[in-house]
Amino acid sequence: MTSTASDGAGTTGTFRCSDAARDRDDPFVATAPPARCWLLVEHPGPWGHQALGDAGFAPEVVDAIGAFCRARGGRFQLIRRPRLRGEPLADRGRFAVVDTTPGAESVRWGRVDSPDDLPAALADVEAVTTPSSEPIYLVCAHGRHDACCAMRGRPVAAELGTAHPERTWETTHTGGDRFAANVVLLPHGLVLGRVPATEAVAVVERYAAGEVDTVWVRGRSFLTPPAQAAQHHARLALQEPRVDALRVLDVKAGDDGATTVRLDGGPERGAVRVVVRERWVASPTPLTCSAGRAASMRVFDLVDLEPEIGTPAGVSVTGAVG
Repeated sequence: MTSTASDGAGTTGTFRCSDAARDRDDPFVATAPPARCWLLVEHPGPWGHQALGDAGFAPEVVDAIGAFCRARGGRFQLIRRPRLRGEPLADRGRFAVVDTTPGAESVRWGRVDSPDDLPAALADVEAVTTPSSEPIYLVCAHGRHDACCAMRGRPVAAELGTAHPERTWETTHTGGDRFAANVVLLPHGLVLGRVPATEAVAVVERYAAGEVDTVWVRGRSFLTPPAQAAQHHARLALQEPRVDALRVLDVKAGDDGATTVRLDGGPERGAVRVVVRERWVASPTPLTCSAGRAASMRVFDLVDLEPEIGTPAGVSVTGAVG
């Protein structure tokens, strides 16, 4: 039931977690990995199984990156430009710090001569980096972590790299291998799953215009899983595509597995109250290509959704969604 892959196209075995998840139609709402900040470091590869531990960095560099991410609630990613076979490798000097705080999103880019210079750069990151208004498109293509990431991610990265070469990067494991191809849209920290190569350019261009397509959204990394689920269900019910809409106002967990999330619905709706309930669903197959055994997956059912001022005509606000 397991398979392995090099950091290229070679694979062995037949089980593919992304195929199995598509056959089951696994829900992927509220599965974005938690991250208030993303630290991206250019590394042309090859990438090992573990992005940071296998990057070849000196122990003091690894320690500095770990401390930086712990202090900021950050997630570390290696990045590289998509390239065709035979193209030269890019240099590995660039790094970015992305703040995904709603209303304060930002991207800052810097450059170091060597990874050994990263600790000093991270110690004074605002002084050595430059703000950028350009979005970043990350595509997980980490074949040594999971074969599906390379098989499904690289065609997406190639399409985006052709259309938007300065914004597009292949990246290491982003979580949710079975949802490949996985795409992260920064600075908002929107994590998308099962993005087809044929739709990828339209998806990112819609994001650049300030809207998000709910078909592909796994969640926003800044938010907790219940808040991700609540925001998603509210987008569907209220037909709200704007990226910055439905900001989370507060989250209250109940004793029965239900969580109440209040969202900012804007001046016409007021606050929107959403109740979701967590449950676990057993999977008959492993959730990753290399897991070796079956596991369970968490989903959130919609219990109630009610704008405090009024509900647009024709919107159903109660029910259960798997």
